[in-house]
Amino acid sequence: MSHAKTTARLFDPAIFKQAVLASFSKLDPRIQVRNPVMFAVYLGSILTTVLWVNSLMATGNESSGFVLGVSAWLWFTVLFANFAEAIAEGHGKAQAASLKKARTTVTARKLTGSETGRHGLAEEIPATDLKVDDIVIVKAGETIPADGEVIEGVASVDESAITGESAPVVRESGGDRSAVTGGTRVISDWLIIRVTTLPGSSFLDRMISMVEGAKRQKTPNEIALAILLAALTLIFLLVVGTLLPYSIFSVEASGQGRPISLTVLVALFVCLAPTTIGALLSAIGIAGMNRLSQANVIAMSGRAVEAAGDVDVLLLDKTGTITLGNRQATRFIPTQGVDEKELAEVAHLASMADETAEGRSIAVLAKKQYGLRGRELEHIKPHFVPFSARTRMSGVSLDGQEIRKGATEAVEEHVRSLGGSLPGDVRTIVQEIANAGGTPLVVCRDAHVLGVIELKDIVKGGIKERFAELRQMGIKTVMITGDNPLTAGAIAAEAGVDDFLAEATPEAKLSLIRDYQKGGRLVAMTGDGTNDAPALAQADVAVAMNSGTQAAKEAGNMVDLDSNPTKLIEIVNIGKQLLMTRGSLTTFSIANDVAKYFAILPAAFAATYPALKTLDLMRLSSPSSAILSAVIFNALVIIALVPLALKGVTYRPVGATQLLRNNLLIYGLGGLIVPFIGIKAIDVMLSILNLV
Repeated sequence: MSHAKTTARLFDPAIFKQAVLASFSKLDPRIQVRNPVMFAVYLGSILTTVLWVNSLMATGNESSGFVLGVSAWLWFTVLFANFAEAIAEGHGKAQAASLKKARTTVTARKLTGSETGRHGLAEEIPATDLKVDDIVIVKAGETIPADGEVIEGVASVDESAITGESAPVVRESGGDRSAVTGGTRVISDWLIIRVTTLPGSSFLDRMISMVEGAKRQKTPNEIALAILLAALTLIFLLVVGTLLPYSIFSVEASGQGRPISLTVLVALFVCLAPTTIGALLSAIGIAGMNRLSQANVIAMSGRAVEAAGDVDVLLLDKTGTITLGNRQATRFIPTQGVDEKELAEVAHLASMADETAEGRSIAVLAKKQYGLRGRELEHIKPHFVPFSARTRMSGVSLDGQEIRKGATEAVEEHVRSLGGSLPGDVRTIVQEIANAGGTPLVVCRDAHVLGVIELKDIVKGGIKERFAELRQMGIKTVMITGDNPLTAGAIAAEAGVDDFLAEATPEAKLSLIRDYQKGGRLVAMTGDGTNDAPALAQADVAVAMNSGTQAAKEAGNMVDLDSNPTKLIEIVNIGKQLLMTRGSLTTFSIANDVAKYFAILPAAFAATYPALKTLDLMRLSSPSSAILSAVIFNALVIIALVPLALKGVTYRPVGATQLLRNNLLIYGLGGLIVPFIGIKAIDVMLSILNLV
């Protein structure tokens, strides 16, 4: 996207118009006092306005036009600061407005009586009348009336209203896909839902509240920086306050020059104070949360966004994050004396009653390698044995043969019960597959073992490079998996993570996070299940999947509407970008004050102390022009930096030393040079237009 297009999007006409109006409404002293730096400028604007009115009624040493110019640009400084905050809030409110469109007034069909199944009696009531623990039924084409848990049924649900994804998702009772969100729509079958949240305080309502920029809480670092800026402002106020009696004394003692005026003192104070970062600080924080919202992640507070920027340990679930998700069949490995095609045929038959993703992948592999397809078996009346977690096998009884496929231990026990045994070469194959991080499934026909199917977790393309980037950023990656240590180690090595936790239980995850935190590390984690809730509650940055359980979403401090576990890496980048933007603009703000000293100090005191004229490096046309040019630049630089505050400084995964060097070179040196050019250009323009 070009810079012009990006700027156009940042300054959307509707948002721009609202921000301009809000800039004036924010002149309320009760709002201004929240920002000590800009409140001081606000008071200075009022004072110079009074001085201008006084200059119209009394003859003095200062031109009323000069006082008016200073006063007007001080007001512009305040308005530009208000505008920066208002336009950032406008983007947040636009995001909230798009979410509000997902809220619809719906009628709920509440199940009544003792029979609450699909065919139970249903009473139609407004969704707003629902209570927690009410049971409702939602059929195809209907809108889910409130947040809840599916207690019966399986259905496809359109969640595009909140996720932006057009592909429907499956919601079903039990497991980690039982949570549903009010305002989404059932597009097939039906669901019976137990209401968990009152309408009006649903997840969607909370999201709308969270993205409202005006309700953003300040983060600890932001508060600390605000305190520092307030302290600097107070120091400069005291310094400037002592200059008036010092100036009067100097004039009386030297007998030359004239005392510094209140207008010049106010201008000097405003240019000395860190007004640039003071004006943009709130906008930077709001924009950080907005960028997170644009990534379809809702943060519970600004604290979580900032913490993401300081994270140095990432806990990542293996399945769906590091690997594609379900294990896939990759090879048929026959035992000695068995043809590979024969093994594929028998494995295909044994998988016909296996509805798991692994079972379906075996059928896909058999079709791909040997063109095998489903058979018409009804005429021989086969007896299918579905896969179950208890037996860990599936199969079919066909033509007097017992065909089975499953976990090594389960098949070995089955073969022994028929008088057979597991061949030595099969044990070797099983061990080799396990050592390589795969999952072996053994295939048998009656008491004869035919071979092994290799299942593998497929590591996502490009994930190793992403982890290398994180390592360069100083972030440690830890893979969390329920696999045995051998398998987990192989996947971790292939993916390039720094460490792994195998056979992870809720207690083990919680203990690992606490251990890292005791060492002073900040930990981020993603999760979607109820078993992840304790660890999510403990983590500094906890990203719950929107598709996950209500317990996980309540425990996290962020919710990913796309339910994409790899989004955690993007969240960390956004957090770091927020911190970098704040640091860069703080550096620029402090650095650009230097040029203002060289403009205002000679203009204010050169008449009394001619030696100070040597500080006028820019050779400005007159003292009045020097002061007014510095004040104008001080205001214009705020509005010029608004796009950067909203968009954020580009973040690249490099080391801390290089980041500091780049920051000082670009924003430190740039902050020194740009004001010299800007103030001189304004001075020339004022002289050409004969305004001073």
